[in-house]
Amino acid sequence: MQNRLHYNEKYLRTALIVDDEVVNRELLGGILEEEYNLLYAENGDEAIDLINIHQTSISIILLDLIMPKVSGLEVLKFIQADENYKNIPVIVLTSQVSAEVDSLKSGAVDFIPKPYNMPEVILSRVNRMVELFEDRQIIRGAERDSLTGLFSINFFYEYCDIMENYHPERDMDAVVLNIDRFKMINEVYGRQYADEVLKTLADVVKKFANEREGIAGRGEDDTLYMYLNHQESYTELTEKINSTFAKSNQSSYLHVRIGVYPKSYEMTPLKDMFFRAMLACDTIKDKVHMSILTFDKNLRTKIVFRERLIRDINEAIEKKQFVPYYQPKYYIQKDKAVLAGAEALVRWKHPEFGMVSPASFISLFEANGLIQLVDHFIWEEAAAQIKEWKKKYGTSVPVSVNISRVDFYNPNLEEWILKLVDENGLQPDELHLEITESCYADNAQQLLSVVSRLRRTGFKIELDDFGSGYSSLNVLSSLPIDVLKIDMKFINTMHDNEKNLLIVKMIMDIARILGVPTIAEGVETQQQHDDLKKMGCDMIQGYYYSKPVPAEEFEEFFKFTPEK
Repeated sequence: MQNRLHYNEKYLRTALIVDDEVVNRELLGGILEEEYNLLYAENGDEAIDLINIHQTSISIILLDLIMPKVSGLEVLKFIQADENYKNIPVIVLTSQVSAEVDSLKSGAVDFIPKPYNMPEVILSRVNRMVELFEDRQIIRGAERDSLTGLFSINFFYEYCDIMENYHPERDMDAVVLNIDRFKMINEVYGRQYADEVLKTLADVVKKFANEREGIAGRGEDDTLYMYLNHQESYTELTEKINSTFAKSNQSSYLHVRIGVYPKSYEMTPLKDMFFRAMLACDTIKDKVHMSILTFDKNLRTKIVFRERLIRDINEAIEKKQFVPYYQPKYYIQKDKAVLAGAEALVRWKHPEFGMVSPASFISLFEANGLIQLVDHFIWEEAAAQIKEWKKKYGTSVPVSVNISRVDFYNPNLEEWILKLVDENGLQPDELHLEITESCYADNAQQLLSVVSRLRRTGFKIELDDFGSGYSSLNVLSSLPIDVLKIDMKFINTMHDNEKNLLIVKMIMDIARILGVPTIAEGVETQQQHDDLKKMGCDMIQGYYYSKPVPAEEFEEFFKFTPEK
């Protein structure tokens, strides 16, 4: 009997009929021919050949059990043993009731008894099975993430709920994993490489979860989830991740963060558990020295505190709770130190929390973009203060203000700063602008463009925290600056660490080659002061002269030169 495949406007599914009796093949073909493309095989060998050829198009197989050469049960075993074929529904054709159970155990989904004397019933059963399995395939496709093979997030939560319903007594952990700067990996190494990194991580996570009677899923981008038996430590997981990436020669610098919420901490809805695990994971973002954080009372308090700061920022600006403190900078290459300027540093006098450390809110506001509000406020206050001091003392002391990386994305940045200077009757070189290397790493072209225009207008650009980033020399080779500020971590350790002392000397040499003055930050001791002066450092800033102080206290530095 000839196989018949129809390619007309109406989509037809394909049915494979396997029977060694030509009469049976014709009977079944006559029942299905109006709704299906038909393939025929008269024995198991032919059936296997056709399955291999048409695997992607076969919607259902009608399979006789008793045939010469290769039997129907052997064909069933072949189908079930292959991942590509096992999802094709098989209806067995038999006149032996005793064989029905064996066939169902071997993977058949239904059976049709011989003789075929009820055509409408047979067609209905075939259609029903095809529809059921097509629906199952759709569900299965939505169930799994196509890249990693992990559960998609909606199905992941569904299975977590099922686990809780059947075993509410189990002590479980909700775990969230994330890769720091994954978008940067995508950008630098390409989508294919980033996908391979994610698949490698997913394989480790899936195996780890399975071994602990848990499940794993994927959320957005590089966010992975686990719900598994409680673990006292996840150090083993981080070790497995690191060793796996090392073996696969994939980015050894990858930092995978793990946030954990133990069910035993506090009974809460499942999604809230994962929300808190995510909070723990986000808390250690970009902190390469930390890979695991478990949600606990201290973290909860910290998160609530941070949310309060976010909520209170507008009121703080409106009521001037943010206050600029000024730390003096001194020229030290003369016989006596001479006041060279100041840096404006923000402080927050919170009505409930008292004096809030900048460490508590600067990075928080940088992460969510709110730092622009604080920056603009401090710029206004600093410009007004320069104006007041000029009027009061008849002299100008330049004040440097910090320009955050977020500020460079503001298309009105230059216009805004120029307007601020004009409104206070200042010259651009009286308001120095401090930028950090991290700004360069984020968006080099944007930074270069904006800084070049600001310098042409007359502003002085100070490169802050030099040496703390990953591209210091690259920054210096392309970024136009007027002052180089040496990162205080080198100053604080230069007498304890010979390498850091050599780095400080090297930075001095680079500054001389570039023809720009240097400022050493964080100077605290006489020895640091004297050695920096010998090396040729131009200016010093730090507790050696003064901590940051309010404007009224800073005015004391106008009246005398410290005897140091």
